Amino acid sequence: MPTLILLMIFGAAAFSFWSAGRAAAERAETVGRDACLKAGVQWLDQSVHAIGLKLIRHESGWLGFERTFRFDYSIDGEDRHVGRLILRGERLIAFSGPVTRAPTQLH
Repeated sequence: MPTLILLMIFGAAAFSFWSAGRAAAERAETVGRDACLKAGVQWLDQSVHAIGLKLIRHESGWLGFERTFRFDYSIDGEDRHVGRLILRGERLIAFSGPVTRAPTQLH
């Protein structure tokens, strides 16, 4: 009987970790797609890839995860660039990737 309870606790913890990871990936996908749309570049592969996971302490003192994601984008359809973003929970704390292009000539 204690084995079953421990197995259920472990299963719930694993599901919670997986669910939080999926929520972070969906948030990262939204941020990456929106950044590409605003910059006028093509978002490639239609996905983000988790490349890092770190245990951190939030400002509130609670432990949490910092997740790093990468995505690819193209400026002219023939090149490929890498963008990265870092999320702490749902909050974006770092971003490198496409930026809004400044007009080259005013009419």
